[in-house]
Amino acid sequence: MAVEQMTMPQLGESVTEGTISKWLVSVGDTVNKYDPIAEVMTDKVNAEVPSSFSGVIKELTAEEGDTLAVGEIICKVEVGGSAETEAPAQAETPAAEKTAREPVQEQDQSNKKRYSPAVLRLAQENDIDLTQVNGTGAGGRITRKDLQQLIEGGTIPKAVETVNQAPVAAEKPAPSAQKETLAAPAPAKPATTQGAAVTAQPGDVEIPVTGIRKAIAANMLRSKHEAPHAWTMMEVDATNLVEYRNSLKNEFKQKEGFNLTFFAFFVKAVAQALKEFPQINSMWAGDSIIQKKDINISIAVATDDALFVPVIKHADEKTIKGIAREISELAGKVRAGKLSADDMKGGTFTVNNTGSFGSVQSMGIINYPQAAILQVESIVKRPVVMNNGMIAVRDMVNLCMSLDHRVLDGLICGRFLARVKEIIEQTSKETTSIY
Repeated sequence: MAVEQMTMPQLGESVTEGTISKWLVSVGDTVNKYDPIAEVMTDKVNAEVPSSFSGVIKELTAEEGDTLAVGEIICKVEVGGSAETEAPAQAETPAAEKTAREPVQEQDQSNKKRYSPAVLRLAQENDIDLTQVNGTGAGGRITRKDLQQLIEGGTIPKAVETVNQAPVAAEKPAPSAQKETLAAPAPAKPATTQGAAVTAQPGDVEIPVTGIRKAIAANMLRSKHEAPHAWTMMEVDATNLVEYRNSLKNEFKQKEGFNLTFFAFFVKAVAQALKEFPQINSMWAGDSIIQKKDINISIAVATDDALFVPVIKHADEKTIKGIAREISELAGKVRAGKLSADDMKGGTFTVNNTGSFGSVQSMGIINYPQAAILQVESIVKRPVVMNNGMIAVRDMVNLCMSLDHRVLDGLICGRFLARVKEIIEQTSKETTSIY
């Protein structure tokens, strides 16, 4: 009977690793092809990973909480066997490993120096010399659980000369380890150094950092470190838009069953302007700049403890009503925890509705690997000097744009924002259809 290996899938564009948040199967379980076997977190999505085979779970090569690179083995499935014949043998395996751990390790230490990003981070945070740790994973691999047991037991192995030895263990793994940890977030070490300087005082509340919060932090840090951010802002008179939308919103909600938001008008305006200025719809690719054909707008949707960026695909081809429907549906999926990996794929430009919580000016971090993000701020009434010299109260909104200066310059971004401004200021019952 053949044993097949399942690997960490790529759950989104630019996703290089995933964290196993929960196993849905155990060793010895029978699974059918496409049955969910694990819940995996990335910086972009939480998703269930389906089995690629029908058979019996032979081995889980990663622990819950382990972060693995895309393509790294997560489990092994024996195909062609039955649950009745295979389950008893599998049930004995964990006990055999517990009673004969040392001999097993002597026989196979091929994975001894293959460290996952989660293991490296934990070792750096607690100054653990990984060369002195006996791993209980496949091939002697060190798991996060191994390190946690050492930390909890107060038996952390450290090098004889900490100053000289610890960096060698943490930063110079064998060549195979370097290959395995290539996808680990580069800023992990500075982040832990900064965190180590902060200690909880009596009365403080210490909140554990969730896996998804760590993933968000790593992606934001990567964007700031790799992309030189520049920023520009334009003031827009949205008075006509406000009057038009307010005249429609009640009838629209009653007829369509979802809200006609101001945000839908801004997303449509951005999609139209991107079609006219395709340079903005680009990504940095090292030796080249890739100008994307499709206009897929990522929208930021926040929950109490996380931020997601689902995608409105082909936004330039959709009406304002169609965009409003997708905003409502995607936001509902986020809050219900039902967002899929496909909902997060393919974004080429991000629009963030920061005005929904009262912000009037902000500097967004670019949604890597996109080249820009636009913050739509709160619409507020302000006195404005009109062209005839008179002062009038108008509904004003700031559009704040962060850009990757490797890809874009101020001139093209200024023209793009000016076009978005023009579309918004010309929105009215006479010129704009929502259908």
